[in-house]
Amino acid sequence: MQRRHLLQAAAASWALPALAQAWPSRPIKLVVPFPGGSSPDIIARAIAEPLAASLGQPVVIDNRPGAGGNIGTGAVAKAEPDGYTLLFTIQGPLVTAPLLSSKLAYDPVKELQPIGLVATSPNVLVVDPKLGAHTLADFVRIAKERKGQLNYGSVGNGSAAHLAMESFKQRAGIDLVHVPYQGFPQVVNAILAGQVQAGFMVPGIAMGQVRAGKLKALGVTSPGRVGSLPELPTLAESGYAGFEAISWQAMLAPARTPAAIVQRLSTELVRIIRSDEVRGKMLSQYFSAAASTSDALAALMRSERGRWGQMIKAAGVVAE
Repeated sequence: MQRRHLLQAAAASWALPALAQAWPSRPIKLVVPFPGGSSPDIIARAIAEPLAASLGQPVVIDNRPGAGGNIGTGAVAKAEPDGYTLLFTIQGPLVTAPLLSSKLAYDPVKELQPIGLVATSPNVLVVDPKLGAHTLADFVRIAKERKGQLNYGSVGNGSAAHLAMESFKQRAGIDLVHVPYQGFPQVVNAILAGQVQAGFMVPGIAMGQVRAGKLKALGVTSPGRVGSLPELPTLAESGYAGFEAISWQAMLAPARTPAAIVQRLSTELVRIIRSDEVRGKMLSQYFSAAASTSDALAALMRSERGRWGQMIKAAGVVAE
């Protein structure tokens, strides 16, 4: 019996490299649980083409927006673990959604396998110029004067944009109404239409409208000023010491995806992210390349759950 188990283990150890060599033999679907034009969609498309070239098969972007990214994320969690369905998402569906809902249809820890971190970015606080807020202090003053009358948009309950504002509300002592949308482009449109007056969002989505004078940027959520946005103060230097809210994006697969496939994807992903072409595309969207191993992404997710869990508790955020 023991010999049979040893033979089975030996056979499995040979099967993994063989599987990695045979895979992929058909197109790969990369699910992005946010709409086209959103920051995850833009970064996913930047890596899809070189990944397809490396693997010798098309990598097809499948946008499945809804519920702050939870719908598309749940679809990948339940998919066959064969390496042909992958996930590209932000931290919200992976880290904060489980902290806010006990009824989530998937478990990111048990049902998803990290492949690697891809990109990071600060958030920028933008407001409707018609609000008359030229500085962060102006915004806080106006929000206090119009207590409960101002709305802010985010890309869904539990997203970094949502929790950043909830944490800021708690720090600043202001009352704003949360309005969730499917993606950042929809949040921008809502501000332009006067439906909401403010929001945290990644600068790659916001700054085009800021440069055009359609949005007003008040500050960034990074620990220090962003090199590509030196004119924007941090919220920390504007009176909210220690305030930080960084957005990140990563690639994952369904749990139980063969280790050889995960390792190959991780290796290819690191090489692609470090290429000048992809780094340049990320920088054009104000993102920093952030290649990592599968284990490093898993560790980041654990760390972020602890940090955001404390923030949720301190800000009194509840599931909507």
